Amino acid sequence: MNQRSRIAMSDEEVAGLLGEARKLQLGTINPDGTPHMVTMFYGLVGGKIAFWTYGKAQKTRNIERDPRVTCLIEDGDDYAELRGVMLYGVARRVDDPAGVLGIGMEVTRRMTRMDDVEPLRAYVEQTGRKRVGYIVEPTRVVSWDHRKLAAVPGQGSG
Repeated sequence: MNQRSRIAMSDEEVAGLLGEARKLQLGTINPDGTPHMVTMFYGLVGGKIAFWTYGKAQKTRNIERDPRVTCLIEDGDDYAELRGVMLYGVARRVDDPAGVLGIGMEVTRRMTRMDDVEPLRAYVEQTGRKRVGYIVEPTRVVSWDHRKLAAVPGQGSG
């Protein structure tokens, strides 16, 4: 078994990291082909990454031109603690007010670390009037968990 296989996360481990993390780095494609990277709070809708942004934002314009995105969710400070998920996918736009509000509530839950964000509904609804939502349909998932290296005899950090 090669090292890449040893550090890959199971589907359950990937779901666990996606469920506990709060932010992701979102990559979209600029008109000139260069990457456009931003850090975003996100939520999960049906187990899929969801985020919202202003309708006139650069990432929105990029996604409308080319809906392919890359989402990076990572954790850990030292090499032996690093773990992450890089999800390649297609961002599907959500325009309907109820859908945008639902995504906004999930993002708000994660941002505030509050279980009950219902008291913030009016604020989220007002903020959502100028926003669009996106749900990422995954096409490929790459994962790693360097904590698994400690369990392998003879493997150190490098």
